[in-house]
Amino acid sequence: MSRPFADDSPLDPRARQLLRTLIARYIRDGEPVGSQTLAKHAGLDVSPATIRNILSDLEDSGLLSAPHASAGRVPTVQGYRVFVDSLLQVKPLAEGELSRLRSELPAGAGTQNLLGNASELLSAMTHFVGVVSVPQRGQFAFKHIDFLPLDGQRVLAILVFADNDVQNRIIQTRRAYGPAELERVANYLNTHFAGRPLADIRATLLHEMRSARSEMELLLAQATELAEQALAPGAEDMLLAGQTRLIGVQDLSDLDRLRDLFEAFARKREILQLLERTVDAPGVRIFIGEETGLAPLEGVSLVTAPYTSGGRVLGVLGVIGPTRMAYDRVIPVVQAAADALGSALNPGSQPS
Repeated sequence: MSRPFADDSPLDPRARQLLRTLIARYIRDGEPVGSQTLAKHAGLDVSPATIRNILSDLEDSGLLSAPHASAGRVPTVQGYRVFVDSLLQVKPLAEGELSRLRSELPAGAGTQNLLGNASELLSAMTHFVGVVSVPQRGQFAFKHIDFLPLDGQRVLAILVFADNDVQNRIIQTRRAYGPAELERVANYLNTHFAGRPLADIRATLLHEMRSARSEMELLLAQATELAEQALAPGAEDMLLAGQTRLIGVQDLSDLDRLRDLFEAFARKREILQLLERTVDAPGVRIFIGEETGLAPLEGVSLVTAPYTSGGRVLGVLGVIGPTRMAYDRVIPVVQAAADALGSALNPGSQPS
């Protein structure tokens, strides 16, 4: 399970410095790091023999592994975890990149456009996969609805939400409806329910139908039948961008593993469930390799942050990339993107 950053490592200062230097160089170069390299670059006044002893202790602790007998060491998932929790130094995003996020995620651009832009920006700025979970429409206020008769017992419902997003839904009714009936139901819903969330509308209609006077029963029955389907919550979804950026990544060269990962992208379900686990956790969360609990994601890391509007969490965005990613770069991008997306969902487009 991911954890927020915390400096609870029991390592002594020399071991911490060596681990920090080793992982930073491995992330940069992609090659196992040996004691001679660390003696030059760790900034410690100790002999290579002492460094080898410390590395051996770190390996015994499960923080490092040696892929070959004399080729140096690489971090394990546990090593990366100590690194991101207590050794990583993260700097704020440069002002130019913050300006780019704000300019490409402008207020009033419409929720769907903003979500798509956010996933593309996350991918472009990190060179990995950008992912954004789509807010449930039930969280947004309903603004206007129209019904158009189609063939037979099918009706087209056109919903406009408070963030000006428009959805078209085809619903199957128990009988054919004429244009005048559909207009009467739409007028009723628009007059009495504009500005209220979908779930609230459906519950109120059902309650009112049970206690309605006889002259209202027919209208309410018609409104309830149409609204039950037209205002039903949609399926959970997420937007992905940049999946092909993972092709050719050194750490993801195993074709079977890459295929499993792309199949998980296509299914979406498991990744959505993983994002949902972070929706109530403030700030950036990081899942490294096997911490995801998903076999297809064992070779990657997921860096996430919730995005909010009006004090309410709407969804989660993040970046999926190899465990050997520049966390000091990805973390501030994810946090800044979450802040920018939340700000772009301005008061006129906030959930009710």
